Amino acid sequence: MKTAAVMVIDGFEESETIQITDLLRRAEIKTTTYRFQEDPYVTGMQKMKVKTDAIFGEEVKNADVIVVPGGRTCAAKFIANNEFMDTLKWFNDNHKLIAGMCSGTTVLEAAGVLAGKKATGYTGYEEKLKSATFVHEVAVYDQNIVTSQGPATPYPFAFKIMEALGIDPSYIKGRLLYEKAGGR
Repeated sequence: MKTAAVMVIDGFEESETIQITDLLRRAEIKTTTYRFQEDPYVTGMQKMKVKTDAIFGEEVKNADVIVVPGGRTCAAKFIANNEFMDTLKWFNDNHKLIAGMCSGTTVLEAAGVLAGKKATGYTGYEEKLKSATFVHEVAVYDQNIVTSQGPATPYPFAFKIMEALGIDPSYIKGRLLYEKAGGR
């Protein structure tokens, strides 16, 4: 069974984080949400409190993919956490899958893991993701990196993660009527 570590820190974007976690779990990926505080309830950008599964630590390195969702204020908090940034670099050095969307892509840039890879990001992030080859696509997978644009893209982002893990998302797309609804 594939495993995913979804990072949750104060200021996270609720819709991105919750939808990504739900979709990965629907794909039968063992998905654990990790926090950076003792209290299991983490407060999102819109003040929604979400209960997380575990405290961030070394066990995150056992996951097949580490996921960094967005949130206007959370990117700076991730970047300020040296242990977390070292973990992103460890994932990259070990050719493990790293996924970031919206402001999470700026965290990947700060960690130095986008260098020489195609990436996408939120509107205007072409200037922020300078080490990457920026492409104007909804979700991109290149080498060991999956990136996506922003709050409207958790579905294509999660599907791209599934594909990168070798899981065909067709069944889930069908159950969600994703293609019929015009999903891209």
